[in-house]
Amino acid sequence: MSPLNQGVLAAEIPAPHIEYGQLGPMLLVFGVAVAGVLVEAFVGRTWRNTVQIPLAVLGLLGGFVWTIALAWRGTPFHVAAEGALGVDGPTLFLQGTILVLALVSLLLIVERRQSHFTAQASALPGSDAEQETMAAGITQTEVYPLMMFAVGGMLMFPASNDLLTMFVALEVLSLPLYLLCGLARRRRLLSQEAAVKYFLLGAFSSAFFLYGAALLYGYAGSVRLSVIAAQITRDAGSETLLLAGVALLTVGLLFKIGAVPFHMWKPDVYQGAPTPVTALMASCTLVSAFGALLRVYYVGLEKMEWDWRPAMWGVAILTMVIGAVIAITQTDIKRLLAYSSIAHAGFLLTGLVATSREGLSSTLFYLVAYGFTTIGAFAVVTMVRDSGGEAAHLSRWAGLGKRSPVVASVFAFFLLAFAGIPLTSGFTGKFAVFKAAIEGGATPLVVVGVLSSAIAAFFYVRVIVVMFFSEPEADGPTVVAAPATAAAVALGLTATVVLGVLPQPVLDLAGTATSQMFVR
Repeated sequence: MSPLNQGVLAAEIPAPHIEYGQLGPMLLVFGVAVAGVLVEAFVGRTWRNTVQIPLAVLGLLGGFVWTIALAWRGTPFHVAAEGALGVDGPTLFLQGTILVLALVSLLLIVERRQSHFTAQASALPGSDAEQETMAAGITQTEVYPLMMFAVGGMLMFPASNDLLTMFVALEVLSLPLYLLCGLARRRRLLSQEAAVKYFLLGAFSSAFFLYGAALLYGYAGSVRLSVIAAQITRDAGSETLLLAGVALLTVGLLFKIGAVPFHMWKPDVYQGAPTPVTALMASCTLVSAFGALLRVYYVGLEKMEWDWRPAMWGVAILTMVIGAVIAITQTDIKRLLAYSSIAHAGFLLTGLVATSREGLSSTLFYLVAYGFTTIGAFAVVTMVRDSGGEAAHLSRWAGLGKRSPVVASVFAFFLLAFAGIPLTSGFTGKFAVFKAAIEGGATPLVVVGVLSSAIAAFFYVRVIVVMFFSEPEADGPTVVAAPATAAAVALGLTATVVLGVLPQPVLDLAGTATSQMFVR
């Protein structure tokens, strides 16, 4: 029996039961989301911001404290809610990561000086109604309950212990994001186009996921991951149903992480969505989706390792190479970061391919490190602005190092972290997942990863050259140092430095979280 199987079996608790205290973080976030809806319905417009912002902060902070309390108690891990949800080390680690990253993203959302969101979503772009609402200073406070519903779905997604619960969590986290993507204050048509693309492609991916779950139910007679794993062990069903179901289910999961060939939504959506929403998706959604992917493959499909690993090899290679190569051609900062995110999804898949406890713990660390760096980078993007809003085109960043050396230096550091330069969190994360992959027999995959990292370094350095070695334009952009945004940048920078220089405490925490693997 492999170490992976031993870890899973060691954590198996055969008797499901309900213990609502174990589900506290999710219930609290969903409760705050419902409360936010009631605020929108019954509180006057002038007071909504005053109520919604503290409510969202308290919900996320309370959920994080509750998650720490669950981990600190050392309660034996088990399945809860009649077996629908798993409470275990990896899940609590992922949920804590999502809540912290959501708190940092909230700093970008609450920033009023930069006006990221349209004043009235129902007003047509450029219409008189839109101009009137903007002049009146109306703010779109609905973003807070929408964000909380999305975060609640993100918490449920990696904890789901059966495929139907996982599908519900997928929809709960996705539907609010479809709406949030269309609420940009500037470039409204581009924002609405991004929302429609994300909705349509997301609907297709959800259909693939649900059809795959139906086929696996036909194979195993259950949507419970542990039952599917047991049926695979006994080889008691139709192999055609099994393979087709796994393939379709994987399509839905790979779409959420933006892996090739299901990545085409990412650049358009990242570019068109309000940048705070882009930061939320690029960090929290990625963590949640990878958590669900890990649970499905490490619990439900653990006995099919030799069937799905070759396919994941191919997906990881394509994702790393295509993400790095196409990023070279990009001239829009947000699209460049989108293709960078695609390449990093490929690096993360090398940790999945390792199929070991080390692979799982290194992937968890990578998700933490990448999440903070990503939010910090997008926060800097919101600060560089011209008369039309954010200075998205790369040419507008020319000479930024001379105009605002501190901001340019911070952004350059984030780019170097993405590239995996030593003494940054990106280097530690890549080293951890590559080491686990080599120990798991995936050395050729690591070689491709290193080469892709070298290609990716080219376009990161190109941005740095534009900022520091080009002459600034006379009408170049200015830097708006808004307090909440500056705090988000500072938190991202601090995490990127600390996880690069002193990564061992977080690595140990990830190792402790994976000591019993996932429950079944």
